[in-house]
Amino acid sequence: MNRLASNPLSPMEQHRRRARVDFSENRSVAGKTSATRRVKRTLSSEDEALLNSLLASEQDFIDSPAFYEDDAEQKIYAQAPDIPKPDTSWYHPVMDDLSGRTRTIKTAQQVILTGAEEKVLFHQFNYARYRIWKLQQEVWATPARKPTPEQSDEVLRWHRVADRIRDQIANTNLALVLAMAKRTRMSEVDFADLVSEGNMALLRAVDKFDAGRGYKFSTYACRAILKAFSRQGMKLSKYRQRFPTDFDPKLERSNFVETKRSTFEKDAAEEVKRIVQENRAELTDVEKTVIEHRFGIDAGEVDKPMTLEQVGQIIGVTKERVRQIQNKAMEKIRLELEANFLGNRRSKEEEAAAGGEAAVVPTLEEIVASN
Repeated sequence: MNRLASNPLSPMEQHRRRARVDFSENRSVAGKTSATRRVKRTLSSEDEALLNSLLASEQDFIDSPAFYEDDAEQKIYAQAPDIPKPDTSWYHPVMDDLSGRTRTIKTAQQVILTGAEEKVLFHQFNYARYRIWKLQQEVWATPARKPTPEQSDEVLRWHRVADRIRDQIANTNLALVLAMAKRTRMSEVDFADLVSEGNMALLRAVDKFDAGRGYKFSTYACRAILKAFSRQGMKLSKYRQRFPTDFDPKLERSNFVETKRSTFEKDAAEEVKRIVQENRAELTDVEKTVIEHRFGIDAGEVDKPMTLEQVGQIIGVTKERVRQIQNKAMEKIRLELEANFLGNRRSKEEEAAAGGEAAVVPTLEEIVASN
């Protein structure tokens, strides 16, 4: 499954940042025809990368009989009532105070959706994903399996519609994550970590929720968020059992000679990349997201490493908190690298030949940066 100009970026825009796409706020989806729609004959490198990503795997969606009715697009979008959009300007001031527990959210700043309003949004969200799926089937049915310019434009357009609505649903329920984090008593887990894990669980819940069953989204999301909190606590407990002592910087030392440094950097960088991709260091979802964005480990050719502030906007925390999460994640990676990579390459003969000289193995930061 997948998925303000002067105001701070919404905390639910990580997929939008990764895709590097400008999303339109235009809600007039229905009524457009291929004759009147302006087709982009030449895609930007960012849109090309996004299109390739969207066509790489089958689009998931929650099906509904309403999608197959006559004039379904017209009914689902143009004839739908206006749904109030949330004001998330309160979110960053709350998260800047990492304690978070003494702050309150003014009622006037919240948007409480009725079950009928939620159903409208989820129908719009899943219909957009259904249209992407339908276009995928058309493209894959051709011998070349390549989209026409018109199909490319349609896939990107419906993706933007789906992502905008997904963002609206998630932002409307941000206060739910904070409320659940405050009620969860897990002294060993940092409050900001809980909120970040809850935000990501909220996004996954939006993708999986079936509004046709008649339940409120908050009921489903609460369970998903609590499960994410529980997983976070278990991962931290398992990590502490496995590594009960603090990290010793001296473990970074190795006795490779300087002439082998460049070769070692390349091999070590590939090993670090595998550790992150396979999550052998047992990173949490937030830690893995921070490392991938900060160092571009899992990014494509069009992506670049992000700053602490940019990553903070993605996961909804301050840049100082991102630095703390990054340091914690890199300690885990160091331990895994030492246990299963450096240890296998170091021999007694090499240690003896070094004669007590300073280690020439680069630091983990240098290894990751060289990736």
